[in-house]
Amino acid sequence: MRSVAMIENWPVENAAAAVVRADGTVVGAHGPLDRPFPLASVTKPLAAYAALVAYEEGAVELDEPAGPEGSTVRHLLAHTSGLAFDEHRVMAAPGTRRIYSNAGFEALGDHIAKATDIPFADYLRQAVLEPLGMTATTLDGSPAKDGVSTAGDLVRFAAEVQAPRLLDPRTVLEAMSVVHPGLTGILPGYGHQKPNDWGLGFEIRDAKSPHWTGASSSPRTFGHFGQSGTFLWVDPDAGAACVALTDRPFGPWAVEAWPPFTDAVLGELRARR
Repeated sequence: MRSVAMIENWPVENAAAAVVRADGTVVGAHGPLDRPFPLASVTKPLAAYAALVAYEEGAVELDEPAGPEGSTVRHLLAHTSGLAFDEHRVMAAPGTRRIYSNAGFEALGDHIAKATDIPFADYLRQAVLEPLGMTATTLDGSPAKDGVSTAGDLVRFAAEVQAPRLLDPRTVLEAMSVVHPGLTGILPGYGHQKPNDWGLGFEIRDAKSPHWTGASSSPRTFGHFGQSGTFLWVDPDAGAACVALTDRPFGPWAVEAWPPFTDAVLGELRARR
């Protein structure tokens, strides 16, 4: 795919990107796919997937108490626990506001670790990374932001999300469906969104504007981007997912570069049908 090579024009020193179908076929790739990059918040979908494995294994329930008083595992996954962005301080009653929260994912990791009696990084590795062959992916720190991975590993995860083997497809469908519809909130880097829809660990595109995906991305698109200049989106209508990793922090360059890149990828995918 010529469109994937557009990363050569990004103002970054190193970048890797790939597009993958549900069957694991990589239909386009460019850059060093085996180079490790810090994921920043693209760590969250991996952590969420591990939490959903714990749910299916019976270690936790989505609606059991977790985090601040009145909050549940579901609230933590959907950024509606009421916890502040980067500190364990309650700012709202659970389920009333969409407050994007690293602290919430750290509380989630602590909860899973206690429920399984396995450190969360080890649980993530055993439940998700090893079964998918993601041997270059590590978590050394916060389940909200301290993952390190390669584009080659992330396409394995992106294929899994499109055609689940580790989870029941109904669980993944729930994860990509809006939790607590209608809540407003701040999408980091893109300001106030009304509504600011999220699923279970995945941001949902819907009609958000401005947004880091493309103008032609379907409303059903879901995924995550990271402040380290990384993103992963899955567009069910296009039948494909895309990952991009860079070594430059998110900023105006990404706001400008990412949407046309995504639109070019989607345009090429549609032309191939």
